[in-house]
Amino acid sequence: MNEDKRVSLPLLPLRGVVVYPAVVMHLDIGRKSSIEALEIAMKQDRKIMLISQKKSSITEPKQDDLYQIGTIAFVKKLLKLPNGTIRVLVEGINRAKVVYYEQEIPYMSVKAEILTEELILDESKNTALIRVLLDQFKKYVDLSSKLTKETYLGIVDIDHLSRLTDIISSHLPLKLSLKQLLLETTDIEERAQRLTELISNEHEILRLEQKIGHRVKRSIEQTQKEYYLREQMKAIQNELGEKDGKTSEITDLKEKIEQSGMPERILTVAYKELKRYEYIPQTSAESAVIRNYLDWLISLPWSKQTKDHLDINQAESILNDDHYGLEKVKERVLEHLAVQQLTRSLRGPILCLVGPPGVGKTSLAKSIARAINRQFVRISLGGIRDEAEIRGHRRTYIGAMPGRVIQAMKKAGTTNPVILLDEIDKMAHDFRGDPASAMLEVLDPEQNNQFSDHFIEESYDLSNVMFISTANNLQSIPSPLLDRMEIISIPGYTELEKQHIAREHLIPKQLKVHGLEANQLQIRDEALTQLIRRYSREAGVRQLERQIAAICRKATRLYVSEQKKQLIVTKKQLEKLLGKPIYRYGMMEAENQIGTATGLAYTTAGGDTLSIEVSIIPGKGKLSLTGKLGDVMKESAYAALSYVRSRAKELSIDPTFYQDHDIHIHVPEGATPKDGPSAGITIATALVSGLTNRPVKKEVGMTGEITLRGHVLPIGGLKEKVLSAHRAGLTTIILPKDNEKDLIDIPKSVKRSLTFIVVSHLDQVLEHALVEV
Repeated sequence: MNEDKRVSLPLLPLRGVVVYPAVVMHLDIGRKSSIEALEIAMKQDRKIMLISQKKSSITEPKQDDLYQIGTIAFVKKLLKLPNGTIRVLVEGINRAKVVYYEQEIPYMSVKAEILTEELILDESKNTALIRVLLDQFKKYVDLSSKLTKETYLGIVDIDHLSRLTDIISSHLPLKLSLKQLLLETTDIEERAQRLTELISNEHEILRLEQKIGHRVKRSIEQTQKEYYLREQMKAIQNELGEKDGKTSEITDLKEKIEQSGMPERILTVAYKELKRYEYIPQTSAESAVIRNYLDWLISLPWSKQTKDHLDINQAESILNDDHYGLEKVKERVLEHLAVQQLTRSLRGPILCLVGPPGVGKTSLAKSIARAINRQFVRISLGGIRDEAEIRGHRRTYIGAMPGRVIQAMKKAGTTNPVILLDEIDKMAHDFRGDPASAMLEVLDPEQNNQFSDHFIEESYDLSNVMFISTANNLQSIPSPLLDRMEIISIPGYTELEKQHIAREHLIPKQLKVHGLEANQLQIRDEALTQLIRRYSREAGVRQLERQIAAICRKATRLYVSEQKKQLIVTKKQLEKLLGKPIYRYGMMEAENQIGTATGLAYTTAGGDTLSIEVSIIPGKGKLSLTGKLGDVMKESAYAALSYVRSRAKELSIDPTFYQDHDIHIHVPEGATPKDGPSAGITIATALVSGLTNRPVKKEVGMTGEITLRGHVLPIGGLKEKVLSAHRAGLTTIILPKDNEKDLIDIPKSVKRSLTFIVVSHLDQVLEHALVEV
């Protein structure tokens, strides 16, 4: 290295600024070490090394915090300010590179080497670069609001390319790293080209700034214009006496929209429609449509929620107070509350309560809503056959309105109500669409957060809603819809459960309805039992409640006519009050009969007993089936007959019986449709009884599907069937071995009075069902 180009200088670190050679600049110095370095420079030859910090935030920089290349500057003027800082005027002289640091305390001092610039030997290229730089810089000055024309005029006569690049660089608002790069570039041609590119980039930035500025200005002008015109319209309305006209209505709607808690995307739609409404004449039909639409958007709950009561013990107490039994449903609701208590966020479950009429499905849903402190809304789906009932009508139709779901949300007023979809199995469909298919989106937890109603048109979040549906028969619900719901079966009540429900709920309710006090009407236990057994036969308690209401009316009449101040109902008095018993308690046969067996059936009203009769008459082997039987039940009869023919010898039956005898199988109550495979073993037992003349035991009821090989297959609805057998007075139940696990659901009070025989083959059925001869 050339030792002549090395100099020892005090160093002044700069924050956020780069000083170029030939550039005069003011600097404010406040750091103690920097002031000392400045004082040393003033005592010597007024020269000082200026180097920029890599990060401006560092207050006490070290060697690694500074760039290696800086500028040797001459201190032209120094001024001490009142606040203790020093304002200094410096002029850059040369580029220089730090060779090594001589000291860092109390001030920095370096050995620096003056850098030599690489000149352009081609004079024409030098001139061309100067012209290009001046032309680009002139365009930049014309666009910039921070530089004046005098700035350009001050450099237009500079014919030294290196000096020109440094002065232009100092005027550009570049990042510190880019300014430092220009300082470190000693090749003048490369520096000029790089500076040209940077000025060109700054042109684009300034153009964008101007474009944005003009747009903002136009927007402000437009707003001012609209304000002026609106004020004129107000003045005109005041003159016409329309002070409280559409303008105040628009203001009112705007306030309601702002207070509605709508999401951002809905707010955009609402304001757009409000603007349309503002400019459409009130006499226009479209005006009424838009107003109706805005009213619906405002009235819907978008963010309001009720706070769930997560106290499981309190919820359990409420459910038990309102309903007796129904343990599975209560357990599922309490599980939901327990999970929500831990996670604090859970999508509402979708439950489907399936059971016969009158078992309390609808009232249970109300209790669930009360237990968890949610609003309750009921949607009746029975008989709905139009998809628009669920999704709503498009606004283009006259009288269009949202579907039942959105209407329910408006009625609830919160985003997390309990919505009861009552009688979901009673929906129909025709040429207007299939409402069951529309319900798929409502009841799908993965989709219902974006539920789309044709009237609202914007997606609505149903994910926080707790849906509870009710049905009597699962067979009529489409399988895709059934798959989206958690099925909870509610069987019929036992006699003991009905007595408890009547005592705790039905009698107090009817006394209140009829204005009676508890001491004015008393129903004895034996009378209540008789009422349940002989004046009502159902899985639920509706008919029982009607009979209790009838007794209350009789008591009210007697009290009002002053014939009796108190009525005590005994078993003997029931016939006087309600007439002859409607039903015969115990449906089993009076004696053992040949060719007649008692089966157990499941119906939408719960369980029931089914008497199957077989008559063997002379003929040509014809099989007749009567009693309005369905295809599956007819096939069971054919299977039973085939099995009996294949086992004729083992059953001590003439193998040729079918050649000279006709067989007639009849199921009484011929007006009632009957179907299903569970009567298979009952038909087979009645056939064998008729062909062998062996009576069937009168106290035996049976259920099970039969195969051609005589195997007994499992059936459904066992609890309902067992309860019906218990009501009918049967004492022995024959059931498939695979249904043995279902006996756990049978109430203990019923189990104690019944004998259960599990079988896997028809031979076992015949052994227990037929009387030994």
